[in-house]
Amino acid sequence: MHRYDPARQGLALGLAALAGLVDATGFVVAGGYFTSFMSGNTTRMGVELVHSPALALAPLWLIGAFLAGVTGGALVGRRFAGRHKRVLLGLVALLLSGGAGLLAAGLAVPFLGLAAMAMGLANNVFVRDGEVTVGVTYMTGALVRFGQGIAARLAGAPLESTRGYGLLWSALALGASAGGGLCLIAPLWAAALAALAALALWGFAFAAER
Repeated sequence: MHRYDPARQGLALGLAALAGLVDATGFVVAGGYFTSFMSGNTTRMGVELVHSPALALAPLWLIGAFLAGVTGGALVGRRFAGRHKRVLLGLVALLLSGGAGLLAAGLAVPFLGLAAMAMGLANNVFVRDGEVTVGVTYMTGALVRFGQGIAARLAGAPLESTRGYGLLWSALALGASAGGGLCLIAPLWAAALAALAALALWGFAFAAER
């Protein structure tokens, strides 16, 4: 995070909030599965393979959709190097808008697939030399860096490289809270907000890539 200018940091925080919103919506719609947190889906898949094998198909479907998004996003990033942020975020907005439309039509499973694919794509927005520099849909690493930063400050030797990760985690948590709150009304409201937020981030990406 510390390597990026304020505009790109803002974009990263916005993407983390979007991921929290989408993940909370998917969690409610799927009954306890995730659209961006693949560690959780993998754990559930492993447990269900032993206890209820048929149920393992749900997390496997989401993992496959997410992986397809990551792979496709990486290829798009290579093809549109230098302007990949706006292209990827345009695709994320398109997928989430399509997903919201499917959810409105009562098609929950395709919605979940498009949402997971969109989150896979989003992880290619912050990439350098083919490697992800800021993970925007998973926060374990961010919390580790945040904790390391706290320890460094307590030891009297602050680490510049750990700055911003607490905010990144907070953004995802706030997004998840917003998604959970809207799902109390109707999951479609949360899905629609996610699509609108993705469109806003797509527009913001033009400024962030100048």
